[in-house]
Amino acid sequence: MKTFAEFIAEAYDKDVMGSSQIRKQGEGGRVGANRKKTEPEKRRMKAAGGGKMVPAKDYKPRSDIGSQRQRSTREQQPEKERGSAALSAKEAQRKAYRERKARESGAKTKSASELLSKKSAKKVSPSYKPQKASGYTRTERQKLQRTGDRIIRDIRKGKDKPASAYQN
Repeated sequence: MKTFAEFIAEAYDKDVMGSSQIRKQGEGGRVGANRKKTEPEKRRMKAAGGGKMVPAKDYKPRSDIGSQRQRSTREQQPEKERGSAALSAKEAQRKAYRERKARESGAKTKSASELLSKKSAKKVSPSYKPQKASGYTRTERQKLQRTGDRIIRDIRKGKDKPASAYQN
């Protein structure tokens, strides 16, 4: 004989509850599941110093969590009544004629995405390789750079200092 607690645990299985329509509200009034990545999943890294890299810190949660946004703020609303964009018969014929002539002359017609795009897509060189992160912080990189500059300057001047003189 099962106890009531065992029966409830079995009846309301985690898999069943996860796929059900009823969802409990997330933390902070958030609608839906929290999809925050764990530390090993994070791609953005920052230099921790000494050649070490650590995941960058999280973004702070949005201030409008839990509030419903109006549809008018999410979607563009119509400005004119329906059907007002239709061309008159004469304009439609003229447009068809122009398109036919353009096709015959071999002119390339733009697709909808090309017509709607505002900026030209930037071309990336196929041989481009991004620079690998050194793992050094800004101050550490500056210190290394200045040490190297000092060594070069001293060589040019003809000073013979031992290499240990430059290490701090």
